[in-house]
Amino acid sequence: MTQPLFIDASGALPEKDAPWDPIVITKEQIDAEVERLAALPRPENGRRRSFFQHPRNQRSIGLAPGIQVSLDVLLPGEETSTFRQNSTQVNFVIRGRGETEISGKRRQTALHDVWNTPSMRIYRHKNIGDDLYVRLTYSNGSLLEMMNIHVVEENPQPLLKSIDQDVEQPEPDARRQSPYGTFQLNEEGAWMMPYETVINPPSVTSPALYWPWEDVRHHLDKLEALGKDYIGRRLYLLYNPMTGRTNGTTPNFFATMTVRPPKIVDRPHRHSSAAVNYYFSGSGRSTVEGKTYEWKAGDLMLSAPGWSVHNHASYDEPVYELTIQDQPLNIAMESLLWQESLKEPPALLGAEEGFITNRAAATA
Repeated sequence: MTQPLFIDASGALPEKDAPWDPIVITKEQIDAEVERLAALPRPENGRRRSFFQHPRNQRSIGLAPGIQVSLDVLLPGEETSTFRQNSTQVNFVIRGRGETEISGKRRQTALHDVWNTPSMRIYRHKNIGDDLYVRLTYSNGSLLEMMNIHVVEENPQPLLKSIDQDVEQPEPDARRQSPYGTFQLNEEGAWMMPYETVINPPSVTSPALYWPWEDVRHHLDKLEALGKDYIGRRLYLLYNPMTGRTNGTTPNFFATMTVRPPKIVDRPHRHSSAAVNYYFSGSGRSTVEGKTYEWKAGDLMLSAPGWSVHNHASYDEPVYELTIQDQPLNIAMESLLWQESLKEPPALLGAEEGFITNRAAATA
């Protein structure tokens, strides 16, 4: 029988590992891996895939502890098998065009389009163009792997109960219902909930949503007019309303699209959520914990390991980027510390009042 271990921590604060180093995966490295994947014989399930793994990650396949990123390639005419998993995904096209089917619904996708794949939906991808179809897929799979609960199925059978639409519920069986229900225990606000409700919580529909780049860019480019006096970041969250107050694209991640006009320098800031940036236009630099890292269009970067002071700057042309952060997960866990300015104390976003920018004054 496995014996437990006791670690004496009396009188001591828990030790903290050093932050992971930022890492830049260059366009040239990504292009070379795309060509390597494209040259392979077609796998039986059609999935030509490589994961980006941080050298410090010894616990899962992830670019950050909770963010898994894969490079997916399909040749013209190729189609994957169907898959299903209990992780959620954000998908982003970096080359070519294709078609994605989620729960039987097909949607064509083009360069720089973004969409989410909810948990336990059957999906597949197809290349419908003449060029390679290349995507970045971001998921919380690395976190689930560390928890040893990442379930991935190939060619799955449909679920007996549909999670895509409302199903008429039978009349409740009184023998299976607690006669007491959920009730308030005391005036301080503590409640009691019976087992019947624990195993049948209210469900929220989790839709597959699409953010076509041409539509997103139309609104994003308007933010350039804010001028150099604006102290915020020129971005839009690709918001999924089912995430509610946690401000997500999926329950784990937000995806934001950012435009950086030429020669814009952000204020140094930090947050407990990690950030992964893909730059698809322009060039610039990021300073993280005092070290400078340069990047250009086509580079993928772990730009902000959790709670590392950082800021970004653009060079001589506009920068467009997709940023993935595990902010919604941290809000749900009540762990999202955010320090918008190093001159101000951090705030626990989602649990207390956050920050404001000078947008009203900059647009006056």
